[in-house]
Amino acid sequence: MCWSATADLVAGTAISAAGIAAVAGTLHHGRVRELPLAALPLLLGAHQLVEAAVWHTGGGTGPATTAWAVIALPVLAAWVPLGVLLATPPSGRARLYTPAVVGAVTAAVLTWVLATRTVGAEVRERTVGYAIGLPHAGWLLAGYLLATVGSLLLARDRVLRLLGVLTGVSAAACAVLWRTAFVSTWCAAAALASLVLVAWALRRTPSGSRPAPRHPAGPAAPAR
Repeated sequence: MCWSATADLVAGTAISAAGIAAVAGTLHHGRVRELPLAALPLLLGAHQLVEAAVWHTGGGTGPATTAWAVIALPVLAAWVPLGVLLATPPSGRARLYTPAVVGAVTAAVLTWVLATRTVGAEVRERTVGYAIGLPHAGWLLAGYLLATVGSLLLARDRVLRLLGVLTGVSAAACAVLWRTAFVSTWCAAAALASLVLVAWALRRTPSGSRPAPRHPAGPAAPAR
């Protein structure tokens, strides 16, 4: 979420471009299993562009509002932990199954909620407020955070763990600013996360692995 339609449009375009770079870098290095996570900025960019449409329509209950909620809630709840799980080598996946399962269950519940209830959006000065009426909101929020932020914090790759820390801190800061109706800054958080993912996708060392140790050069062993 950004503070205006123009800001959402600019941020969405820039974040989508970062997503293209991340996907290209992943394909260049032949890391197909990392594609879902590398493509996350494309999803975040599309999310910003959808909200630009929400701004232009003045909120309400139209298709743009519903699309925003679908991406923000069930899609991200399932996408992020699954992407982290796939990007991690099999030997390091054991602790990632829990957030992946929690994400799938949370996404299923959120999908049911969105299918049975109407999502509304209201423009509030420099923010957009969304009304969904989630049942058991505390439990759903806990499951959502465990699936998204938790999976990143549990990743073996240190860049993904850093992304988890940045995402958690950014989410808390954005929530405070949004609740005060001061300004919405989630687009800045999404841009920061996308830049981290671009750096992660362009690295040379595969996710969760360590470069082979380099031994000092010495005389060659005699042939036998």
